[in-house]
Amino acid sequence: MSRIGKLPVPVPKGVKVTLAPGHVKVEGPKGQLERTLPEVITVKQSDGELVFERPDDHFQNRAMHGLVRSLVANMVEGVDKGFIKNLELVGVGYRVAKQGDELVLNLGYSHPIRFKPPQGIAIDVQDPTKFSVSGISIEDVGQVAANLRGLRPPEPYKGKGVRYAGEKIRRKAGKAGKGAKATA
Repeated sequence: MSRIGKLPVPVPKGVKVTLAPGHVKVEGPKGQLERTLPEVITVKQSDGELVFERPDDHFQNRAMHGLVRSLVANMVEGVDKGFIKNLELVGVGYRVAKQGDELVLNLGYSHPIRFKPPQGIAIDVQDPTKFSVSGISIEDVGQVAANLRGLRPPEPYKGKGVRYAGEKIRRKAGKAGKGAKATA
């Protein structure tokens, strides 16, 4: 039995789950999400919980069991609480600002970068070097945060770039032979 797949997903108050064969729709205070699921995994709702069952122990069914449970659990949590990723800029002159619905990033290039978030994603700027990406879909929030980080990933020598809050950057030593004379 899958350790993840056998765990029931509690449905909080205010969240409505609609089940159909191969399809799930979750509505909550923050919005609604829909997803098509593999039909081999059956989802049942009982006593305010969602229970996931697989027909047999075939390796593909075992793989889908935990995956489907995790996807639906993230949908339930997203419409109830939402997800957030915090990012920060490190570097001289690196800053972020919000102009209308666009994000304007100065990342050391010759031009500012304008980023328009997709539908369902909100970007909040706390100060010129800290901002956050939030939304109800964990996949969309993570992808937008990764796209923003990819504009200027942290480099290993000085650590400059866009990074997740709390991310540890492995630093490299600079030139080791600086100022040393070669001996013959």
